[in-house]
Amino acid sequence: MKILHTSDWHLGRSLYGRKRYQEFTAFFDWLIDLIKKECVDVLLVSGDIFDTATPSNQAQKLYYQFLCKVSASCCRHIIIIAGNHDSPSFLNAPKEILKALNVYVVGSICENVEDEVITLCDINNKPEAIICAVPYLRDRDIRTVESGESISDKNTKLIEGVQKHYSEVCNIAEEKQKKIGEIPIIGMGHLFTVGGKTIDGDGVRELYVGSLAHVGTNIFPECIDYVALGHLHVPQKVGNSQHIRYSGSPIPMGYGEAKQEKQIILVEFNNRIPKINIYPIPCFQPLVRICGDIDEIIKKINDLKTQKSNAWLEIEYSGDEIAANLTELINESIIDSNMEIRRIKNRRIIDKVLNKKFSGETLDDLDLNDVFLRCLDSNNVTECERPDLIQSYNEIIVSLHEQNRDEEKEIQNENT
Repeated sequence: MKILHTSDWHLGRSLYGRKRYQEFTAFFDWLIDLIKKECVDVLLVSGDIFDTATPSNQAQKLYYQFLCKVSASCCRHIIIIAGNHDSPSFLNAPKEILKALNVYVVGSICENVEDEVITLCDINNKPEAIICAVPYLRDRDIRTVESGESISDKNTKLIEGVQKHYSEVCNIAEEKQKKIGEIPIIGMGHLFTVGGKTIDGDGVRELYVGSLAHVGTNIFPECIDYVALGHLHVPQKVGNSQHIRYSGSPIPMGYGEAKQEKQIILVEFNNRIPKINIYPIPCFQPLVRICGDIDEIIKKINDLKTQKSNAWLEIEYSGDEIAANLTELINESIIDSNMEIRRIKNRRIIDKVLNKKFSGETLDDLDLNDVFLRCLDSNNVTECERPDLIQSYNEIIVSLHEQNRDEEKEIQNENT
């Protein structure tokens, strides 16, 4: 049995206003070819299917077209779980129809935990694997709020909640395994593990109320033969565990990921022993960051033109001289090429406008946490006062994300 593990597609993602549908289409075409070439039996998608809770029509079209093509191939089963970017109600809405294509969707924690345990059968209808399809677990799904809790208490309860849920799901899987026989148990999840690697600008959010809520490998019961994780965009194994892995995002989400080799994971089972194979994903759209003075920038652009590059460029001017016509010069330099300028940063102007302490930054460079920390700085909030304020702020942000999803669900229920 061959299983393909992918995650974090982020369909609908833009890069400084530039839609990336051509990249997603190219990735899907490549992925379908790989599925056919390797005779893949099962496709696992570990969350963050879409970039937002309200994906565009084009993003939805790509999603459903891909599922139809895969279901018509040698791949017998597709398992999809929701990530923190996804709308649970949106993913779940067509789940009963998708079952006809052997596509199983778990958009949110299930009232009946058994619904997160999926038994897959071969062409002879003989069970061949048990999937523990655990979606992104929201704070309120796994933790009860009590007055007077400390930050440590809240984070401890979060981790315990995640561990308890995986334990319940895997207990059901083990009971099924005892009745069926020694077939592999495969876990899925969308979460942040301790020591996980991220890259600046990749858009990976803290999932709960703080970094202390990152989970360790001990939350995954020993009965699981392979764990297919999503959320982190850097492909990696967790700790020293060969069988617990993030597949990473298939395309670079920003310039910080531009030089990173993307990959997809093929897991081949012989009984319950997984054999891991890594397949590099081609670069469908080059992203190039250029930094320097005017002469250096123009030279690097000319070098790319000589190579007939079609890269999307991020330019950062770091020269000492005032470059009032910087944008005009750079735009002229790419004429008669297939390159595009996606962003121009003039560090000299930034240094003048912003506080020297935060040179090189614009509001685009700051995330929600950065802005809040700057507010604390500007109001001279002491270090001892900050932890509780940061904790409360993070809880508000998570609550707002979840409130938006609940409102979408209510609207969809009204429409149906």
